[in-house]
Amino acid sequence: MSPIILLSIIIVYFALLLWVAYKTGKGSDNESFFIGNRKSNWMLVAFGMIGTSLSGVTFVSVPGAVGNDKFSYLQITLGYLIGYIVIAYVLLPLYYRLKLTSIYGYLQQRLGQLSYKSGAWIFIVSRLVGATARLYLVVNILQVSILDSLGVPFIVTTLIILAMIILYTYEGGVKTIVWTDTLQTSCMLLGLIICTVYMLNHLGLNLGDSLTAMNEKGYTKIFDFDPNQKSFFLKQILAGAFITITMTGIDQEMMQKSLSVTRLKDSQKNMVTLGFILLGVISLFLYMGGLLHLYGAQESVSSAGDQLFPDIALHHMPPFISIIFIIALISALFPSADGAMTALTSSLCIDIFGMREKTHWDDGKKEKFRKNIHLLVALSFLIMVIIFKVINDNSMIGLILKLAGFTYGPLLGLFAFGIFTKYKVKDKLVPFVCIAAPLISFFIDKYQETLFGEFKIGLELLIINGLLTFVGLWLIRRK
Repeated sequence: MSPIILLSIIIVYFALLLWVAYKTGKGSDNESFFIGNRKSNWMLVAFGMIGTSLSGVTFVSVPGAVGNDKFSYLQITLGYLIGYIVIAYVLLPLYYRLKLTSIYGYLQQRLGQLSYKSGAWIFIVSRLVGATARLYLVVNILQVSILDSLGVPFIVTTLIILAMIILYTYEGGVKTIVWTDTLQTSCMLLGLIICTVYMLNHLGLNLGDSLTAMNEKGYTKIFDFDPNQKSFFLKQILAGAFITITMTGIDQEMMQKSLSVTRLKDSQKNMVTLGFILLGVISLFLYMGGLLHLYGAQESVSSAGDQLFPDIALHHMPPFISIIFIIALISALFPSADGAMTALTSSLCIDIFGMREKTHWDDGKKEKFRKNIHLLVALSFLIMVIIFKVINDNSMIGLILKLAGFTYGPLLGLFAFGIFTKYKVKDKLVPFVCIAAPLISFFIDKYQETLFGEFKIGLELLIINGLLTFVGLWLIRRK
């Protein structure tokens, strides 16, 4: 497939995004940018959040990991569903009752100013790392597949994509993203289905035959019953639940969209619906991963991991499938990046710089300040993508979930302490607890073989980190 044609497809797709942004961003102000004026339709939010939750990492990494991990990712997905139910009936009622724009305002009311600032900074670091890792994966695929052959440097590719995201989020923010995410999620899921149907036809298999062929290769194994292994099913389900609670329920980006829905009951329907839809969608991703490995074996494809799907779609399938893959891939890219940039801008403006409290600023000055912060966030994205280019990990899904264990743990501990105890804390000591817990978790992870022998810690490191934060807050509690 000609790189020029693929690049033209991307340009046309982006033009469509800009048109949607222009139509939906008219008359936007800071409230539109931060929480969509609390007028978003819950069904649109639920559908659009599928793209945000999955991202380009899921689109490429989950199918590519089937060769090594089989269908074991489904264990984590079952945990996701539990996490979404907890968010719907524990966290969302709390956020709506307090009428929060930034969810970290809860920490300010419950524990104190430094606890609030600590929570906001933890979110900013966590989301910056996670979002840029996802962004890097897709940018790198576009670079290798299309732009290297055109002589375009990696940094230029990254700059262009970030400029695209800034253009359609600069004015409307959440108000626009609710609509653009819906469009992009539709394109991503349609691409997933078309690629799956094509491979079934090419391999001459029906649904039953394909599952039999995958089973013979051992790909369909879901549950691991060995307690010592990282993939033990109870560890994975628990980790999945807590990953969702932290990376969605106490994450400003995800909650910012949910809080843009007018009524609590509708927001709860959005969250529970999202959990069930994701269970089905990720099952389809895993099934497609099995098909990819069967297809790759038939076509003698040597690629593995994150490179398997791009290699097959662009070099071993007809041109129309290559086009669909590229559209689906960039559709998976933008929802995770645009929402993250908007949420980081919101958190920096409201939580860190206290823009809401600056009553001597007029609306024009506040809007100009918010736009400057948005550009600063984009610059930080550029720096982080370059760092990931240097690291160049083979499986980004594993790296992202691992990093989440270190970065989101203190947030989990802070919110758990606030919700499940009635104690106050010595607020000035909270930042030290939030730094100490991840450091201890890092050493536990690094030396786990010495400490625990054959028992291996995996994604449940997030729970350990949160528990350490909770214990640290308990030690500095006051009545």
